[in-house]
Amino acid sequence: MPNSENLRKQAKLYLRWHRERYYPVAEQIRSALAKFRDLSDGEVLEAEFRLSDAQELIARKHGFENWAAMIKGIDTMTGSAVSSDNTSVITAAEPQLFVSDIEIACRFYVHKLGFKIAFSYGEPPFYAQVFRDGGRLNLRKVGGPVFDSGFRERERDALSATLTLGDPKPLFLEYQSEGVAFHQSLRTEPWGARTFIVRDPDGNLIAFAGGKG
Repeated sequence: MPNSENLRKQAKLYLRWHRERYYPVAEQIRSALAKFRDLSDGEVLEAEFRLSDAQELIARKHGFENWAAMIKGIDTMTGSAVSSDNTSVITAAEPQLFVSDIEIACRFYVHKLGFKIAFSYGEPPFYAQVFRDGGRLNLRKVGGPVFDSGFRERERDALSATLTLGDPKPLFLEYQSEGVAFHQSLRTEPWGARTFIVRDPDGNLIAFAGGKG
């Protein structure tokens, strides 16, 4: 979880991107904030966009309803500790998956795996991000099949992304009830982790890993 100072900097960056008419930010604003939802990219960039809007956008990207709730959550988790050094800390990772059709991929992740769309960009869309809780996946459209015909025979268990959670069993049972096809069912690995693997329409293998027996 990033600290509150970094989040304030992020909000100011979004404010600057909007002011500079940076087009990729329009879709993110529209997806996160209801009052911009029915506007085109150009209309979003022409509309008034305040620091409070940028802060709400950041909060929603991190799974909070508003800025105040996010700051309170961060302060609770960190004890309001402020780092006194200049060490850079990686706070999250967003794997990029190659897909042949953004809309088909998004439907799979939303309707089958319970993700939500953070943003989808382009007409037709060529880039999107989906998220569930703290896990985020970036989807990038490519021309033609993502993997050649022999790749999965050679590299049957080559993963595209791994998402970690406390106990994967409840999510596995949820997906099972939704009829999700598993590449690997829930099992305990030799090193103790509990894992299962889902295959998306393009052959990307997404592993869900955690603890508990």
